[in-house]
Amino acid sequence: MKPRRFTIRHNHPMTKTITLPAEFEPEFIAGLKAIFEEKIVFNQVLGLKITSVLPARVTARIDMKPDLVGHYSYNRIHGGVISAGLDAMGGLACMAAIGARHMDEAPEQRLHRFGKLGTIDLRIDYLRPGIGSHFELRAEVMRLGSRVASTRMEFLGPDGKLLSCGSGAYIVS
Repeated sequence: MKPRRFTIRHNHPMTKTITLPAEFEPEFIAGLKAIFEEKIVFNQVLGLKITSVLPARVTARIDMKPDLVGHYSYNRIHGGVISAGLDAMGGLACMAAIGARHMDEAPEQRLHRFGKLGTIDLRIDYLRPGIGSHFELRAEVMRLGSRVASTRMEFLGPDGKLLSCGSGAYIVS
C-alpha cells in the first residue's frame, strides 16, 4: 500500500500531518462489507450496498424500489430512508477511519473495534426531492477523536446532483 499524506488543521495555529494508507486490505474490506451489508439487517431493508471503502471516504448506493417510496404521486424516496442511509454512512466512515488509525493490527482485530460505535447526534438537510432510479451516498470523517468522531455525509441523485446532506457525531469508544 502506498501511503497518502494530508494535513489536518485544528482551531489553533498548530498543524498536524498524518499518513493514511491509500487503501485497505481485501480481508478488511470483505469483513466491513459483511458487518455493514449482512449483520446490520436494517441496511438490507434499505438496499444499502457499499461501492467504495477508502480511509478518507466511503461511498454506497441505494437502488429505488417500491418499499422506499415516501410520496406515491411522485415516486419520491422517503425522507426516513435518506436519514437512515446517511446515518449508516456516517457510521461506515467512522469504521474506515478507525481501521486506518490501527493499520498496525491485523484486519480481523481491527474489525472488532466497532462494537461500541453509535450515533450521538445527526442533522440532515433535505435540499431537493429524492426522485431517481438510484442514489449515491458518500461520507467522510472530519475529526476522529479518542471518544467521538464527527462526520459529513451527502446523498446524490443519479445525475450527481446533491439532494440531501448531513453531519453526525458518533461515539467510537
